[in-house]
Amino acid sequence: MPTDRPLARHGAVTRLTLLTMIMVFLVGVMAARLAAMAQPGSRGFTDPIAEVYRVLSAQYVDAIDTAKLQQGAIAGLVGALDDPYAEYIAPEDAAEFSKQMTGQFSGIGCQIEMRDGWLTVVTPLEDSPAMEAGILSGDRIISVEGKSTFGLTSDECVKMLTGVPGTKVSFVVLRGGKETTYTLARRQITNKSVRGLRRSGAGNGGWEYLLDPARKVAYIRITQFTPTAPEEFGAALADARRSAGGTLGGLVLDLRGNPGGVLDAAERIADAFLDEGVIVSVRGRAMREQVIRSRRGGPATDFPVCVLVDGSSASASEILAGAIQDHNRGVVVGTRTFGKGLVQTVVPLDRQRNGHLKFTTQKYYLPSGRLIQRTDDSAIWGVDPSPGFYVPVSDDELQARFLRRRDFDAITGNGAPPPAQDWGSPDWIAREARDSQLAAALRAAQSRVDTGSWQPVSEAVPADKAIAAAEMRRLERSRELLGLEFARIDKRITALESAAATGEAKPPRVDLWPDDIELDGGRVVIRDRDGNTVATLRITGQDLERWLLQADVEVERNSR
Repeated sequence: MPTDRPLARHGAVTRLTLLTMIMVFLVGVMAARLAAMAQPGSRGFTDPIAEVYRVLSAQYVDAIDTAKLQQGAIAGLVGALDDPYAEYIAPEDAAEFSKQMTGQFSGIGCQIEMRDGWLTVVTPLEDSPAMEAGILSGDRIISVEGKSTFGLTSDECVKMLTGVPGTKVSFVVLRGGKETTYTLARRQITNKSVRGLRRSGAGNGGWEYLLDPARKVAYIRITQFTPTAPEEFGAALADARRSAGGTLGGLVLDLRGNPGGVLDAAERIADAFLDEGVIVSVRGRAMREQVIRSRRGGPATDFPVCVLVDGSSASASEILAGAIQDHNRGVVVGTRTFGKGLVQTVVPLDRQRNGHLKFTTQKYYLPSGRLIQRTDDSAIWGVDPSPGFYVPVSDDELQARFLRRRDFDAITGNGAPPPAQDWGSPDWIAREARDSQLAAALRAAQSRVDTGSWQPVSEAVPADKAIAAAEMRRLERSRELLGLEFARIDKRITALESAAATGEAKPPRVDLWPDDIELDGGRVVIRDRDGNTVATLRITGQDLERWLLQADVEVERNSR
């Protein structure tokens, strides 16, 4: 059984430097100077900028902020690239940028939210001061260092709780009507990006990975490709094997909502699933092509895999899903991915004291040679679900799934076993976990274990046509709403112009009803001229007035 080789780096692949890490989607670190600054003619480029600075310094009416002008000039250069992923990271933003890219920060280790105006713990993080101190999911932190958290934003609360490692922070927790003061030392926290099905209930932050114990089908979720994700994935896979008695019947790999991350991490995890062949290739104007290949003996090659994706699966997620699909290692279930096939590099600026530039340097291509980048005129982009495995969800379903998933992810800390849950039943997952896509993935995995082949879980409509139709409907709806909003604005402008011309204090009212009325769930009754009911329509949103303002209707007198 191929479980001995760890998730290794590709030593055979030429790297530009040993410290280079190509990153996808908001990620990348390359210790290098900007080559353009050393090229002939760069002085001719910078001289006009320096002249503008000299003129402003000498003649502007007020004292100028030199640092602000400098950062504005840099941001202007980057903005002129027409690169949606390019940005200048100012020195004061470097720590937050690093936190987003690596999942590391210094604090007490809590996932938090503002609930009813108060700072509330969603869950303590694994191996954190908060978990060790017994902070529980649902605890209300009512003050930090004597300052009430009521009415603050989550960002304001995070700033109070985070800080330099080793420093202490005091806060008051309200639990069950009792207030308790905690004083914890902040330390470096790594927010792990690989997760399981649900918490084990032991109170130690562990995960359960078996989705269907009878068929030994496991579930692993990767939320972001951080530098430590390959090691975390390897540990999760080993834990799942132990729970299954040493052999897995299949794996559901959940990449939904994963925005990407470190390209190297995605390559290493893809290598675990493949015995041979290309994982990804990257090409750029200033860099030679790199082809990343898998090696034999990966630790995840002895079982079928079902990959879950959605429209928020991007970059490194698409590399992993695309490699598995192109090599027929498994099926892809869900909806079309985001479509980001560009590689960004982050370059430290030596003269900016921890400032950085992030910009696109390469494009990546799947093993089939396809570029998945989405453009305005793209009809096909991203990674599509396998034929027969297209499973769309509505926004309401997505929100319900998110709320239920948050419950399963929370560390309760009470040591009690989790309540009875039938994760091996697709019907239970769809009904109780509110996750129709995971239910479909489990059905697919069960059919693969039972019959040796993947049985389709959706209608035999080609995924690309279904996705294109759904995207067209969404865009048409957006266009209609924009048109209605423009028409409404025109009416308001006309009313204001009329008021200005007549000298009236207020423009004529054009709203059909007050804006604070809750319509969702209400009814519209349509009657003919004689008062007979023609139809009764259920209101499913708050946009009804936009449509009626353009229709042949008017408010009857004394109807309000």
